Amino acid sequence: MNNPDTTQTTPAVKPVLIVLTSHGVKGASGEPTGFYLGEATHPMAVLEDAGIPVELASIQGGESPVDGLDLDDAVNRRYWEDPAFRERLRQTPRLDAVEAARYSAILFAGGHGAVWDFPDSPAVQRQTQSFWEQGAIVAAVCHGPAALVNVKLADGSWLVAGRHLAAFTDDEERAVKLEHVVPFLLASTLVERGAIHHAAANWTPSVQVDGRLVTGQNPQSAHGVGLALRDLLLKTAR
Repeated sequence: MNNPDTTQTTPAVKPVLIVLTSHGVKGASGEPTGFYLGEATHPMAVLEDAGIPVELASIQGGESPVDGLDLDDAVNRRYWEDPAFRERLRQTPRLDAVEAARYSAILFAGGHGAVWDFPDSPAVQRQTQSFWEQGAIVAAVCHGPAALVNVKLADGSWLVAGRHLAAFTDDEERAVKLEHVVPFLLASTLVERGAIHHAAANWTPSVQVDGRLVTGQNPQSAHGVGLALRDLLLKTAR
């Protein structure tokens, strides 16, 4: 899926790891959920079109449940109809099995499933700390920043403390009527950890870049997160 002309001129960049939720039910509601397809495919398209390789992983490994299967979205359709991509989704490695040093960045895709299995995952906490402390980029979009809620650095501080970020807002959670279904409100919890949360109007694309931390507010921000991640990676590769 790479653009051959772009690939020839792009400096070598280690792969980006996109992490997907393995949780498929919205709590007691019983409604299905998973990772939001566009929050993986849109960053993938930007990165792969720039010649930057992308790999997938999930919390439990194997096939991650999919939400937001909008095939009117051309990028989603491009990937969903690609047998190689579908096979990659079926065969994701467990996050705890990957080696952080192989990658230039880690990106946590959202979807409501993420608020159930990202925050308390030992693999998420360990791998995110490893990525950050080896100098890699940490990125997340929409509910993906749930991965950052409980990540501490080696000095015991919260990774997000004092850092500017975006995440699915409390108002957006109320707008989809899930504020009493999710185990916690993501934006409020990140603020409790010391994050400086920037909330744009509901469903407005919003991306925050604070050094090596790249975050986006909602599905509409996934493309922008991909662009910011691409630009940071190409800048450091020169």
